[in-house]
Amino acid sequence: MKKTQLIPFLMLAATPTVAQDNAARAVGAGVGLLIGLAIMILVGAVVGWLAGLIVKGSGYGFWGDVLIGIGGSILAGFIFPLVGFEVGTSILASIIPAVIGAAILLLIIRTIRRKSG
Repeated sequence: MKKTQLIPFLMLAATPTVAQDNAARAVGAGVGLLIGLAIMILVGAVVGWLAGLIVKGSGYGFWGDVLIGIGGSILAGFIFPLVGFEVGTSILASIIPAVIGAAILLLIIRTIRRKSG
């Protein structure tokens, strides 16, 4: 076999290995996504519950608190760095701004509901 004929042969021989490697990465990414979503829901539930305790009289049920907790976390993640409030990398340093963001979001939702109702 000439050297130019050997390269396509080697590429064909390596294809199943490459395909298995890509499939493993895709499965790993899917599992990582599911675990990330589960953690986000769990942390969102805790953050929403804590924010509901801070802002009295604003219980929206479990899923409402989870959504408000997740929304507050996202709100805090965008707004706090803009105003110069940096958070650390520990879980506690992440939860405190998220609770503050969720409490702010609860107050905004409460204000909107009072004006519309």
